[in-house]
Amino acid sequence: MSKTFRSLSNPNYRLWFTGAVISNIGTWLQRTAQDWIVISELSDKNASAVGLVVFLQFAPQILLLPITGWTVDKFNRRKILMVTQVLMAILALVLGLLILSNTVALWQVCVCAFLLGCVAAFDAPARQSFVSDIVNEKELSNAVSLNSLSFNTARLIGPAIAGVLISWIGAGWVFLLNAVSFIPMLTSLYRLRSRLSEKENVVKVDVGGAGFASNFFDGFRYVAKSRKMTTVALMTFLICSFGMNFAVYLSSMTVHVFKGHSDQYGFLISTMAIGSMTGAIITARRIQPTMLFITIAASGVAISSIVAAYCTSFYGFCVALVFLGLSLQAFNTSSNTLMQLSTERHYRGRVMAIVIATALGSTALGGPVVGAVADWLGPRWGVGIGGLSALIAVALGVRYLREKATS
Repeated sequence: MSKTFRSLSNPNYRLWFTGAVISNIGTWLQRTAQDWIVISELSDKNASAVGLVVFLQFAPQILLLPITGWTVDKFNRRKILMVTQVLMAILALVLGLLILSNTVALWQVCVCAFLLGCVAAFDAPARQSFVSDIVNEKELSNAVSLNSLSFNTARLIGPAIAGVLISWIGAGWVFLLNAVSFIPMLTSLYRLRSRLSEKENVVKVDVGGAGFASNFFDGFRYVAKSRKMTTVALMTFLICSFGMNFAVYLSSMTVHVFKGHSDQYGFLISTMAIGSMTGAIITARRIQPTMLFITIAASGVAISSIVAAYCTSFYGFCVALVFLGLSLQAFNTSSNTLMQLSTERHYRGRVMAIVIATALGSTALGGPVVGAVADWLGPRWGVGIGGLSALIAVALGVRYLREKATS
C-alpha cells in the first residue's frame, strides 16, 4: 500500500489531492444530473440529444488547443486553476438556479455545456501540468495514477449519490452542491501559494515574436518526432472517440433496454467506476508505463465492450462494465503518464494540451455518432462500436511493438 500511495508522503501533493477528491465528486454529481435531465426531461428519450451535449462540452478542447497549451506553459498554473475553478462554480450555480426555477430548456443546457467546455479546455492541461510542479520526477508516475484514482473514486461515489438525490430533491440541488464542492479545491490552491515558490509554479516559455501559432505547432512537431508518442496519440483518439462516450450509451441502455430510472443510471456509472478504480490502483503500483501494457489495456477495452454489447441481463452488463472501466482506466492513465514522462518539462503544457484535446476532443466528435447509432440501430450497437474502434487501436499498438522488436 505504501508503494501505491507513495506520492502522498509529499505534503503539497497531499493538500492538492484532498481538494481534488471533493471537487471531483461534485463534478460527477453534475455530470450525472445533466445527462439524466437531457434524456429524461428535455428530450424525447433521445440519445442523440445527450450526444449533442457531450459534443458541445468537449469540442472546445480542440477549438482552443492553439491557446490552451501556450497559456499553461506561459503563465502561473496555480492562478489559472483558481480562475477556472471559480468559473466552473458559477456555471454550476447558474444551471442549478435555472432548473430550480423550472425555466431550463435544452438550449440553455447546451450553452452552459459549451461554456463549461471552454473553461475546462484551460483547466485540464493546467491540472495535469501542475502536478509536475508539486512532485518530483520520481513521484510523477504515481501522482498521475493517484489523480486518476481520485477522479474514479469520485465517479464511483458521485453518480450513485446523484441518482438518489435526483429522485429525492431534484436535479437543481445537485448542481448547487457541485458549485459548493469547488470551495475545498480553491482553499487548497490558496494555501499552496505560500508553499510553492514562483519558480515552482510556472515554467515560462520564450515565445519570441512567433506568437501562438508557432508554439502551437511546436507541440505537434515535438510529438511527431517520436513514433511512440504518435502511436499512443492515435490509439487514444480511437479508443476515446467511441469507448469513452459512456454517458451516451449508458443512459440509452438504462432507458431503452433495462427500462430503468435515474438511480439505475447512477448505479451503472458507479459500477463502471469500480473497474476504473481498480485500473488506477494497478497503474499506480507500476513504476513506468510501457507500450506493451498500453496495448494489452486496449485489448481489454475491445473485448469488454463487445461482451457488454451482447449481455442480455442487467447484472451481466454490470460485470462487463467493471472490466470495461478497468481497461479504459489502465489505458488512459498509462498513456497519459507515458506522454508526460516522454516530454521535456518546458514542452509539457503544450504536449499535455494535445493529449487532453485528443482524448476529450475525440470524445466530443464521437458523442453524436454514438448517439445516432444508439437511436438508429439500438443501444447495444452504441456500446459495440467502441469495441470495434478499440480493435483498430490494438492493431496500431501491435504494429509498433513488432517494428520495435525487429529494429
